[in-house]
Amino acid sequence: MADNTGGSLSGLTESEAREFHGIFMTSFFVFVAIAIVAHILAWMWRPWLPGPEGYSALTDGVKVAASYLGVPVA
Repeated sequence: MADNTGGSLSGLTESEAREFHGIFMTSFFVFVAIAIVAHILAWMWRPWLPGPEGYSALTDGVKVAASYLGVPVA
């Protein structure tokens, strides 16, 4: 069996582990910030929940788009 006295499971020293943790946390927060901005922009472009008219406004938009494509709408 390997002798693991005095070392960590990852094989990193204390300073290397702290450096890796700092880089990981910084990149994680940058990723989360970009994701939040992307979700806000997507919500502004096309809200996920229906407005006061409900989903009927969505079907009206689909009918208009279908008419442009020449698809018969019932």
